[in-house]
Amino acid sequence: MISVTERIRQSMVSLHMARALETLDHTLSRLERGDISAIEAIDELLAEELNLREGRRINVALRTARLMPVKTLESFDFSFQPSLDRNRIMALAQLEFIKRAEVVHFLGPPGTGKSHLATALGVAAVKAGRSVYRCTLAELVEALAKAEREGRLAEKIRFHTRASLLIVDEIGYLPITSGGANLFFQLVNARYEKGAMILTSNRGFAEWGEVFGDPVVATALLDRLLHHAVVVQIEGASYRLRHHADLIPEHTRSHASINPPPPPARRGRPPKNGG
Repeated sequence: MISVTERIRQSMVSLHMARALETLDHTLSRLERGDISAIEAIDELLAEELNLREGRRINVALRTARLMPVKTLESFDFSFQPSLDRNRIMALAQLEFIKRAEVVHFLGPPGTGKSHLATALGVAAVKAGRSVYRCTLAELVEALAKAEREGRLAEKIRFHTRASLLIVDEIGYLPITSGGANLFFQLVNARYEKGAMILTSNRGFAEWGEVFGDPVVATALLDRLLHHAVVVQIEGASYRLRHHADLIPEHTRSHASINPPPPPARRGRPPKNGG
């Protein structure tokens, strides 16, 4: 006759409860010693299994979202960027902006922590069970252009609208053709008031006409991207080079990324111009 303990083991194997099975003997020993009650033993076994499965889910989701290597708000040195309001960033980590389908803009010079903060909020969203996808603007436009050539543009746009949060990094680092700008506009228009976004850029909004190679499309983009928006301006030295600033030669330091360019000329929603 099979013992109760053996039946439990067989059930755990059938249910693929690998972690609970691994800790079963230890939990039963504690139960026999009177360290825990029967209900606490059940709770402990289920908690071990759930923690393992949640860890696996998060790891898979982080890789799928392209959020590796992982960045967190806890690992961000807020003391190095005094222009940042820590409480405001931590409030964003509550993820209410995702429920409201808002757009968060991180603006500032290269290396000031924009991508770190965007990724960290994406990681927080994944842990909260939200679907996330991250890419650079150049990667996104290239993927959309390829899909358009192959007659799959509508399908690709649907793919990028499914995520609860879309993170588009490095706006302004590489020039975008007017055709690429139009493709990005189609995606933004598809997500407008339906899905949240985080955008990072080293260029002010007044420069987006130059970034996208078409002032009309840039205005139409900003009309949607600033309607329900949170704008976080970071002004300061390079976060990446904070421990190595002394290695930059003095005669080139004024041109190095640790010295931020002037802040964007203006912020705010531009007047509507058609579209």
